[in-house]
Parts: sequence; C-alpha cells; structure tokens
Amino acid sequence: MAYIVVLNPIIIANGTDVDKQVIGDGTTPNVALVAAGTAFVAGVLTILMGVIGKVPFAMAAGLGLNAFVTFNIASVMTWEEAMGLVFLEGVIIAILVLTGLRVAVFHAIPAQLKTAISVGIGLFIALIGFVDAGFVRRVPAGPPLEMGIGGNLTSWPIFVFVVGLLATAALVARKVKGAILIGIVGTTVLAIIVEALTKAGAFSAENPGGWQLNVPALPEQILGFNNPLVLFAEFDPFGAFSRVSVLLAVLFVFTLLITDFFDTMGTIVGVGRQANLIQEDGTLPRTKEILLVDSLGAAAGGAGSVSSNTTYIESAAGVGEGARTGLASVVTGLLFLVAIFFAPLVTVVPYEAAAPALVVVGFLMMTAIRDIDWNDYEISIPAFLTIVVMPFTYSISNGIGAGFISYVLIKVVRGKAREIHPLLWGVTILFALYFAIGPIRVLFGV
Repeated sequence: MAYIVVLNPIIIANGTDVDKQVIGDGTTPNVALVAAGTAFVAGVLTILMGVIGKVPFAMAAGLGLNAFVTFNIASVMTWEEAMGLVFLEGVIIAILVLTGLRVAVFHAIPAQLKTAISVGIGLFIALIGFVDAGFVRRVPAGPPLEMGIGGNLTSWPIFVFVVGLLATAALVARKVKGAILIGIVGTTVLAIIVEALTKAGAFSAENPGGWQLNVPALPEQILGFNNPLVLFAEFDPFGAFSRVSVLLAVLFVFTLLITDFFDTMGTIVGVGRQANLIQEDGTLPRTKEILLVDSLGAAAGGAGSVSSNTTYIESAAGVGEGARTGLASVVTGLLFLVAIFFAPLVTVVPYEAAAPALVVVGFLMMTAIRDIDWNDYEISIPAFLTIVVMPFTYSISNGIGAGFISYVLIKVVRGKAREIHPLLWGVTILFALYFAIGPIRVLFGV
C-alpha cells in the first residue's frame, strides 16, 4: 500500500480549486506535505482498525474517491469546502453504523452475491496491475485495450513486470513464505539495475516505453519531514452549501457516501473471505466495529485534507502472507507513520515492480468463484454482472450496483419479490438513484 503515499498527492496536491488554489493555500503544489498527511491519517486509522476491529484490514486514502473530490467537487468550490463535504459524509456513515443500519444492510446481502463481489474485486485489481505496469494499455483507435505498445512487449519496464509476475507466481505456487513481499523487493532491485543499464526514463507520450509512476533509482534523500497536522485546519464542513446549490452539495455527499459505503462492503467481504474470516452464514465477526472505524476514516480524511480514507483491497496482500489478526494492521499503521519520515524511499518503486503483486492477489481472490451456483440463474446472472462490471467500468461500486439491481429485478419477474430483504429493496433504490445522478443533474440544471 506504500504507493498511496505517492499517488494520492499526485492526484490531489496538483489539483486546483475554484479559486485556483492548491491544498494548503497558495498556487504551488506542496506534494511533500500532502504525502506526509496521507501517511499520517492512514497510519492512525490502520492502527485503530487493528485495535478496535481486530482484523488485518489496512486503511488509506481511497483511489477513485480522491479523483472525484479533485476533479468534480473542488472544481466548483474551495478545497476547504470540498474536504468539508468529505468530512460530513464520514459523519453520516458513522451514524448509520451506530444505528445498526449499515451492518443490517451488510447482512441482508445474499452470500453468493458477496462471493461475486470478492471475485469481481480480484479481477478488478488484476486489471489495475496490468494497466499500471503498461502491460495492458488504452488505444486511441481500434480495440479499447491492447497488450504492451502496439500489441508488442517491446519495452524494458514491461520486461521487468513480466519477470516479476512470473517469479512472484512461481513463489506463490511453491508456497514460499513472504512470496509477495519477496516479489516486490526483488522486482524493484531488478528495475533499478535495468534502468541503470538501459536508461529507459520516465513514461510520457514521447516515451511510451518508460517507467510508470517512478523511475527506479537509489534515492538522493532518505529522510524528510513535513508536519501533517497543519492540514487539519483546512476544512469547512458547511461552506459548500453557500458556495453551490444545496441540491448539488447533497448530490456530492450522496455520491461520496454510496461509493464509500459499498466499496468498503466489497473490500471487507473480499479480504475477509480470503482470510477465512467469513462465517458459514456469510457474516463477518465484529462487523460493526470494522465499519465504524472505516466510517471514521472518511471523516478523518476530510478533516486532514487528504480525501476520504477507506479499507484497502490491498490488505489481501497481507492476508496472502498469513495475516489473520489486528496485529498485522497495527504493524502496517506504524509503518505508515514511519513513512512520514522516509517518504523519499517510496519514490524508488515503479508500478512495474508493484503490479505483479496485484495480479497474483487478484488470482487468489478469484478462487472463490467455485462457491457460486452457476446453474441457478437467479443468483448466477447477478453474480456475473457484479464480477464483470467492476473491471470493465473500473469501479467496485458500479459492479455491486449492477448485481443488486439485476438480483432484485430477476426475483420480481419470477414472482419471488417476497424473498427480497426489505433493506435490499432500499439499497437497490439508492443504487438506481446513484446511476441516475447524471440525468438528475441535467434535469435540475446542476
């Protein structure tokens, strides 16, 4: 998960608000400060998850959510107001947890749909790994995706990724302890050597064969410190309602809430199943405590100006190495706090060295697909849509929504509406509204 300390600042620290200001005020991005804030909030919340939730689930700023905050919300208001809405969303989710509604919704989902969520996330993170490494790329014309550059694996960074993927897969197949960690470290060392010999450079439009995210090299600076606490004075919970229409502000909060709500649900189901923590009835012990800490993550991310923090699917990497208790989260959280001081070291690892781990973990999560009854179309069609919509739309929430809506629809047309849990009806309606947000905004001119 160390990549988020670099990637979150890349997304939000370089973004400007409606007044053309960056986070922390001014017009010059303070990437180091946002990186420190990202590591600090992630560290504290991950430790809380270990102590209170007692599960190996780590937390950090959510990818996708940070992009939505940057490009959709901050573009029409100040950063302080945008982060204030993130804070409010976290408070609302916490209230839903304390009232038992969020846990009740979690338990209302059919067990095989939860399995489909886990499988879909596995495919999703595998695709993220392939895309981040440049093994799979978008093309301006022709098919939407292709392998490598022009259909060929012609760059040194892709070579490093392929070697890292095969080596990590071999280590996992041999059940070597620490296989995924060994794969990341070993591939990073290989990347540094290859870059020193080939001078592949950074990826760009002019250099499509370059390294993604970071050019692997020994860092010039090892230690550095920026005080992350200064960012906690940079949020305004209610300013957005006077900056934009109340309806638009509510829609923003609703979008954040629905995405955060179900992304977390999918993640804890997927990782919990991988860790064998899911019980026979499909429930997870200490669900309320886990969801409460996750809800605090959204509020803390807004208060700390680093975007909503959520439970991370990459927790599956730790589970893959044997993590089963909250101790793993405590250690991960402490290492996030250490990362505040050692942030320059994070810049050593390119996507090509980290992505093999995502692909292998994706495989491990997909193995649960055997638990779905594919002969029962009432569940297998929604399961299929859940699985494929996640990677195809690059969104966990979209996949869950597609699965829920199709499940309810099929039950209704087969005359089995009474079998649908009342809460599942409510969640399905919310997802229908979620998918209709675009038309709603056009209809009301917001």
